[in-house]
Amino acid sequence: MKISVPATSANLGPGFDTLGLAISLHNQVIIKPSKFHSVSLRGEGSNNPVLKDNNMFIAIFNDFYHNLSHKKRHFRFEFSNEIPLSRGLGSSSAVIVSAIASAYAIEGIKLEKEKLLNLALAYENHPDNITPAVMGGFNVATVQDNEVKYIKKNMPNNLKSIVVIPNRPMSTQLSRKSLPYKYSKEDTIFNISHSSLLTAAFISQDWEMLRTASLDKIHQKYRMKQMPELFDVQKTSLKNGSLMSTLSGSGSTLFSLCYKEDAQRLERELKKKFPHFKVLSCNFDNDGVRVED
Repeated sequence: MKISVPATSANLGPGFDTLGLAISLHNQVIIKPSKFHSVSLRGEGSNNPVLKDNNMFIAIFNDFYHNLSHKKRHFRFEFSNEIPLSRGLGSSSAVIVSAIASAYAIEGIKLEKEKLLNLALAYENHPDNITPAVMGGFNVATVQDNEVKYIKKNMPNNLKSIVVIPNRPMSTQLSRKSLPYKYSKEDTIFNISHSSLLTAAFISQDWEMLRTASLDKIHQKYRMKQMPELFDVQKTSLKNGSLMSTLSGSGSTLFSLCYKEDAQRLERELKKKFPHFKVLSCNFDNDGVRVED
């Protein structure tokens, strides 16, 4: 059994806790029957021995598997991770989604994506990461009566994402603490209008509108002050062909979107100016979580 889940970039500027899209960086787990419990880990996080012993995936998987099967079986879990940890690319959402999907798949129980999404909500109460992780593509999502309401739009193949991944994380908890307790009416209206415009731009594929629509006054500047180099990354990206450049989730990754023909130049310029950061050019993922027998 093989389960794959894409990375995600949430907020996209003004769409705080609401907007997100899926990127073709994947965490994959292969699960095999075994005489005893065992874990192998390759890729991101493989140098962290704590992840083998205190693995959130296995804890969630076991909870669901035992509730579904009422059996005690041992498995070998082989993790291959492309999504960096604690960098704002949805690594936690990928773990949650893949663990739940795996437990149902092992038992041969069909799990609709809408149900998977709402089960994941119990572990991640903001829908901006879990929705694209499950559904793929660009998503507008909110929660009402403990249920995710969303609209998905597939991303076209003439666009690329460029992610600049700093060599250190930003704590989501500390990042949220840096935000103001109150906002002015003007800043609130600014974000509502820009989030609405950004959503309309994605749905109508008016990519030239993204530079204006992706502006934010609610969270980015407060969070980016923890890592001031990100302001220069954003400025460099927009100067070299990016259609939009936003903090990915709570950081520290900066996400940029560009036309396919501009991706190579943008990637090159960012690598040249920020050699101590990892710069990746990625396609978008329209499939979300995938389960293969």
